[in-house]
Amino acid sequence: MTSRSKRYGVGRIARAAALVLLWCCSAAAQNFTQRGFLETSLTLYPEIAPNDSGHAVGESLFRYEASYKARPWLRLSGSIDARFDTHQQVERALHLDWQDRSLRRPALSVRDLAATLSKGKLTAEFGKQFIRWGKADILNPTDRFAPKDFLSVTDAGFLAVTAARVVYDTGVDSIDLVWQPRFTPSRTPLLNQRWTVLPSELEGVPLRDLGSEFPGRSSFGARWNHIGSGYEVSASFYDGFNYLPLFESESTDASIDFLRRYPALRLYGADAAVPLRWFTVKTEAAYYTSPDRQQDEYVIYVVQFERQIKELSLVAGYAGDAATKHSPALQFSPERGFARAVLAHAQYTIDTSRSLAVDAAVRQNGQGTWLRSEYSQAFGQHWRATAGFTWIGGDASDFLGQYHRNSFALLALRYSF
Repeated sequence: MTSRSKRYGVGRIARAAALVLLWCCSAAAQNFTQRGFLETSLTLYPEIAPNDSGHAVGESLFRYEASYKARPWLRLSGSIDARFDTHQQVERALHLDWQDRSLRRPALSVRDLAATLSKGKLTAEFGKQFIRWGKADILNPTDRFAPKDFLSVTDAGFLAVTAARVVYDTGVDSIDLVWQPRFTPSRTPLLNQRWTVLPSELEGVPLRDLGSEFPGRSSFGARWNHIGSGYEVSASFYDGFNYLPLFESESTDASIDFLRRYPALRLYGADAAVPLRWFTVKTEAAYYTSPDRQQDEYVIYVVQFERQIKELSLVAGYAGDAATKHSPALQFSPERGFARAVLAHAQYTIDTSRSLAVDAAVRQNGQGTWLRSEYSQAFGQHWRATAGFTWIGGDASDFLGQYHRNSFALLALRYSF
């Protein structure tokens, strides 16, 4: 073979390799998706609180999400959050957080990271993921794998949990099995900020935070769902721990020391949805039992009615609870705090770029009221502005009413990519 022939052969091989490489890159690009946003918000509180004299809180959140379909049956996905604020609700130490066990929000965290395998009727997901159970829209008593960030009690966001989840779905019946090897707690309000309301007798008394004692064993849950002719029902079981803490305290000569503990929880739940001519009825209930007798045993239930009228979505219902056994332990429980109340939600889509939403909760004794309104408008493909106002009123002895000084206005601007 001549040198020219050799160069010609090498050239063809190089071009073929380049075409293969370009094809692989193109295929990878087609299987890879990414998105994210940068949001800056300003929260304004007209009133000060006994333990918080701040009137304004500025926050910034950058979120990046990516997903890659490595095989037809395998998808990898995850997201990262980076935060900063002016009120020290965000940690100042810069490290990549995975566990979501800190009292403050981490400055940099893995929000979720999981591998999803699917084959026919079977889907399995492993890693840090969001798991939601239940059918109700305002309050979900059966949602046991969904801890929340309650630093601002009435605007809580969900936290992902590290778990293995397997779902077998025939289209009519589905079985959902979850194993959570490592416990993820909800975040509770910070002691020195307005969303912690201390009894008047504790004002001026030094409080010493001894931290949290987390459970050592894993949690397990199972849920069965059935879609029938004109109805949908499910039943669920959970054996693990309450993600809301008990507070154990001890008085000393210099201070009151307190420790967070997370009691064992065994839960039996059910929910149903029945579409009728004029509206859809949804109901959800769960019975919370305490194997170690550390917390109250009680039932929380929700009955709601839902209707869609063109661009207007309406939801209204009632959430109630009933205790079967009492414990002297002090527990932070927003879920029970929103029970025994009439709940409502309305959302109106004005057009493709504008929407208006209103949420409300009114306690049946009239001693606590929460009302939130929010207007959102998009500008072009990337920008969205949001303005809202939350009003809280009532008596200091009520769960909602105790936050009557925490009414606030919200302004937010988001750039999405």
